[in-house]
Amino acid sequence: MSISPGLIALVVVGVLVVLLLVWFTATFNKLVRQRNQVRAAWAQTDVQLKRRYDLIPNLVETVKGYARHEASTLEAVTAARTNAIAAQSRDVAGRAEAENTLTASLGRLIALGEAYPDLKANQNFAQLQRELAATEDKVAYARQFYNSAVQTINNTVQTLPSNFVAGVTGFKAEQYFEAAGGERGPVQVRF
Repeated sequence: MSISPGLIALVVVGVLVVLLLVWFTATFNKLVRQRNQVRAAWAQTDVQLKRRYDLIPNLVETVKGYARHEASTLEAVTAARTNAIAAQSRDVAGRAEAENTLTASLGRLIALGEAYPDLKANQNFAQLQRELAATEDKVAYARQFYNSAVQTINNTVQTLPSNFVAGVTGFKAEQYFEAAGGERGPVQVRF
């Protein structure tokens, strides 16, 4: 029994069509998975950014309460020191008064340190710094993860032959997250 060349050609074309459909479907599914990865990565980035936005005001306000208390003591010491230096040209009574004021303000500072051995303000500043550093690290990691997911899908969307499937099915290159200021820019904390 002989197989006709037309039948062989038909089988070859059929196999090629099936292989093309399998490749098309696999590429489409790959693009969908990559798009979903980009969306998930962005969601994680956004979560970390929102965490940063929520964290900073709360921590700054907490620290401000302690810093205000400590700042008044430090301001009193600084003012007393400035007055004591300026009093060097005064008479003995004026200078003694300035030095006594400095001694009293230093005493308040020492008493504050003795009353709070761990000086809560220092703990809060350290806590604020740790929390900010941890949050910034998480934001940087999330941004890196997102940009890596974007790079993966962009490579698929922009390279042959998968760019054919991407074009036919409406997949487009995604944008990288490059924080350059504005709402999602780096956090600036001033005390």
